[in-house]
Amino acid sequence: MINVNYFKNFDQIVSRGNRRMRAEAMEILNAGLLMADPGKATHDLVKLDGKDLLIGQKKYLLSSFPGIYVIGAGKATFPIAKALDTILGNHITDGIVTCKDGQEGKLENIRLRLASHPIPDENGMAASEEILALAGKTGPGDLVFSCITGGSSALMPLPVPEITLEDKKKANKLLLTCGANIIEINSVRKHLSRIKGGRLAQAVHPEALLINITVSDVIGDPLDYITDPTVPDTSSFEDAKKTMDKYELWDQMPLSVSSYLRNPPLDRETPKSLDSHRIENHIIVPGDAACLGAEMKARELGYRTMILSTMFEGESRELGRTFGFIAKEILLNSRPLNTPCAFIGGGETVVTIQNGKQAGSGGPNQEFAIGAALEIKELGNIVVAGLDTDGTDGPTTYAGGISDETSVNRGLQTGIDLFSSLQKHDAANALASMGDILITGNTGTNVNDLKIMLIGEKEIKK
Repeated sequence: MINVNYFKNFDQIVSRGNRRMRAEAMEILNAGLLMADPGKATHDLVKLDGKDLLIGQKKYLLSSFPGIYVIGAGKATFPIAKALDTILGNHITDGIVTCKDGQEGKLENIRLRLASHPIPDENGMAASEEILALAGKTGPGDLVFSCITGGSSALMPLPVPEITLEDKKKANKLLLTCGANIIEINSVRKHLSRIKGGRLAQAVHPEALLINITVSDVIGDPLDYITDPTVPDTSSFEDAKKTMDKYELWDQMPLSVSSYLRNPPLDRETPKSLDSHRIENHIIVPGDAACLGAEMKARELGYRTMILSTMFEGESRELGRTFGFIAKEILLNSRPLNTPCAFIGGGETVVTIQNGKQAGSGGPNQEFAIGAALEIKELGNIVVAGLDTDGTDGPTTYAGGISDETSVNRGLQTGIDLFSSLQKHDAANALASMGDILITGNTGTNVNDLKIMLIGEKEIKK
């Protein structure tokens, strides 16, 4: 067995329930995270060859750049910045990146700022001011590396003057719990910002070379939702209004936010073209990377595999139930695969909390695991796990959850009703009490969520 180095509570996870298959599930999850390592991918993309700087397939004379700058923010930004720091060293003129509180590690030639995620804070706002100012200092011929990854919306909060940071925080919380997908959420957030939606790129000198190095956490890898401050915006104020309409947010939002979006200044629309700027884009880790890594490991372990979809959206608990229904079909009818088999999926599912409803603690991948547990109860050898690849599932400190055919009964034996926990949106407390919570801390990556289900040989069940 490989060293499962991402999971801090590996021993606890594999000490209960279906132990053998849980250990294999953890290996598969770990392999998914390894495949999504942005540090390694950056070293593959950017290289120094004597006096030449190689970026992908292009070669530049290092001395041709008057200045080299690094800017960025996000949950997968540190490994990219660390790699650039290592590769370029004191060739870096200046740099600032904002990472999530708790980020471990140091940068020698780039200033590291830490801020709150998913709820923005004053540290992130101050860092955003610094980043915007640094972009404005760039000149003709400079090289600017932008390392913006998922999570930058919270880590790079710089609201328009009409909206306070406190109101922006309230708006962000509502957007994250209303059931909207990430594209809908960002259509609103970009139009409340002075830095998002291509505005940071506008601040970089148009004759500088802007290199976007990013990691995708959005289904389909659309650049304007992955690294939106440094590419043209495909959304508009009208799209933001549609999101507000669809999820009935107008009356829930702070008055300053609703008023601004109802009657936005005509000159505040985000840029739809940056053709006057020199911009190159590199998605070094695609959104489905974790799924591909997980599939490879599952095959290595002897499972027949199927990637169901890398584009899952909607309610997490319902997707968990769907995985359970697939397990029943497998065990009853041996379709679409014979056992032993592994089903893998990715995407960005959500938890919808009804307006005014009291909720406990939890996240989408935790609710996925419980939703599946309720359907696979005593079915056979089945393990299901949901993982947020950045290590933070929803507004919790946990990465996700794992369950198997024993979970429901194990919970009842310790006074935990998983169905009730799901109804109360209190998945975190339930799974933590059962030892079925996944803990990684910051993983250094941030691609689409990873969902897996392992189904063992039918005859193994006693």
